[in-house]
Amino acid sequence: MAFHVSEEEGKLIDCCVSLSGLTKQDYVTRRLQCRDVVVQGKPRVYKALRNQMAEIHEELKRLEKCSGDNDELLYTIQLIAETMNGLKGKN
Repeated sequence: MAFHVSEEEGKLIDCCVSLSGLTKQDYVTRRLQCRDVVVQGKPRVYKALRNQMAEIHEELKRLEKCSGDNDELLYTIQLIAETMNGLKGKN
């Protein structure tokens, strides 16, 4: 099965996949079946979280304030916060 998405959509999907710890196939399959994506605390997930936080930090430094024009950034922040909260509960 194949489908096309915009460059922005592709980046968002790739971000969600890397933060989930799943393969892209498993992530997309779970989302299409409206099943929960349960993040597994693996070194790869921690690295993805760290890299995303570094990117967000750089972007926030660049912005004077976060506005509605930054929906993708806000979504990513929310996703990371939820993921880190879930990982925190397992320690």
